[in-house]
Amino acid sequence: VLVDVDPELGRVEPDQEVQDLLRSSAGENLGVDFLPSSLGFDPLVWAPDPVLAANVVWFDALVENVDRSWRNPNLLIWHGRLWLIDHGATLYFAHSWRTAADKTGRAYDAAGHVLAGFVGPLAAGLAAADARLADRVDALLLDEVTALVPDAWLLADGAFGDGPEGADAARAAYRDHLLARLARRAQWLPSDSLPYEPA
Repeated sequence: VLVDVDPELGRVEPDQEVQDLLRSSAGENLGVDFLPSSLGFDPLVWAPDPVLAANVVWFDALVENVDRSWRNPNLLIWHGRLWLIDHGATLYFAHSWRTAADKTGRAYDAAGHVLAGFVGPLAAGLAAADARLADRVDALLLDEVTALVPDAWLLADGAFGDGPEGADAARAAYRDHLLARLARRAQWLPSDSLPYEPA
C-alpha cells in the first residue's frame, strides 16, 4: 500500500536514528506487509526446489540484483514458501541513465548467489528458466508494473524532467532498458562459456 508519512512523526521520536529515518521518509512511501513468524532463509536448513531456485537466479540476473548472497540472502520462509524481500540493490543502472544503454548486456555473476547451488548444473538450469520466463516479460507487463509507481518516485532524481511527461519518460526508460537487457540475455546469463559456476 502507499502510506503518507507525516514529517511531524519524527519530531516526537526519542531515538535519533529512527527520527532521521522518519524525517527523510516524509511524504508517500511504500508500506509492505509483515510476515508474522517468518524465518530468514538458511541454505543449510531449507532447500528450495531447483526450478524455483533457477527462476529466482534468472530474475535476479535480469534486474541485476547483486544482493542475494549467502551472507545476505534477502529471502524469507513463510508458511513453507520462499519470499523475496529487499530489492534495494536491483535496477542500479538507473543511477546513471547516461550510461545505462551501454550496460544492457552486462554479464551477471551468479557464483555468489545464495540459490545458485540449488539449481543443479547452473547453465542448464538457467537455460530452462529462461525458456519458462523470458516470454512472460514483455512491454505490456512492464508498462503495467511501472504504471503502479507514483510519479514523484520516478521524478526524484530529475533525470527525465518533471511533471507527468517526465514520469512517463522514466517509465518508458525502465521498460526499454529491461526489454533491451532481455534481448541481450545470451550475453548476461551464466552459461557454459561464462565462468560463473558456483564453487
